[in-house]
Amino acid sequence: MTESYSNASVSSTSSLNSSFPDTEDDQTIASILAEEGDSQVAGRLGKRLSHLDSIPLTPRVNGEIPDVNDATLDHERLSERLAIYGLEELKIEGDGNCQFRALADQIFRSPDYHKHARKQIVKQLKHHRKLYEGYVPMKYRSYVKKMKKSGEWGDHVTLQAAADRFGAKICVLTSFRDTCYIEIFPKDRSPTREIWLSFWSEVHYNSLYEIGAVPTDVPTRVGRKKYWFF
Repeated sequence: MTESYSNASVSSTSSLNSSFPDTEDDQTIASILAEEGDSQVAGRLGKRLSHLDSIPLTPRVNGEIPDVNDATLDHERLSERLAIYGLEELKIEGDGNCQFRALADQIFRSPDYHKHARKQIVKQLKHHRKLYEGYVPMKYRSYVKKMKKSGEWGDHVTLQAAADRFGAKICVLTSFRDTCYIEIFPKDRSPTREIWLSFWSEVHYNSLYEIGAVPTDVPTRVGRKKYWFF
C-alpha cells in the first residue's frame, strides 16, 4: 500500500474539523492525518480472513429491511464472526449516515468527516454515470440527487463508488447467512489502501479493527435512529 492512515486524538480531530471545510479534497486531509503503520494493520486484518472465499460485490441498492427476529439472529451471527476472526467494531452512529461515517473513520480516522466522504462519492457517481446507472432501478439523476442528502442510507452502489473514488479495496464482514465476506475492488486501478467494515442485516455499517485496537478517543453519540440498533 502506498498510503497509510492512523488514529487521530480527539483534540487533533476537533482542530481539524474546525480548520478544514468539507470542500477540502481527501488527499489534503489524508496528508495531515497520515502516519506510518496503518498499512501493516490492514495487512494483519487481511491475513485473518485470507482463507475465506470472498464474494465479489454486485452493486445494488438497499434490500428489504428484515423483521426484528431475523435481524436479531443476524446480529448474533455477525458477533460470532467478529469473535472468531479477532475483530472488533467501532460503533458508528445510527443516523442514516452510518456507511459514510464508517468509511470516513477508515479513510480519515474520524467519522465526523462523513459529509466529505459522501460528497466525494456523489461526485464519483455524477461524473462516471456509465459505471453505475445499470445497477440503479430508478432515474439515475434522481438517485444521485437523493444520495447527496445527509441521512440518506448508502448502499452497495455507493460502496463501489467509494472503492473507485478512493482507490480502495473495501472488505466487508457481513451478517448474512450465505455471504460472510465481501471484497469490493476499484474498477480501473489497483487498490492503494484497504477499508474494513462490518455490515449488519441490511441496516447498519460499523468500522472494523483488531480486538483491542479500536480507538478510545472517538466520541460516540446516540443520534436519531431510523430503525432499531443493538
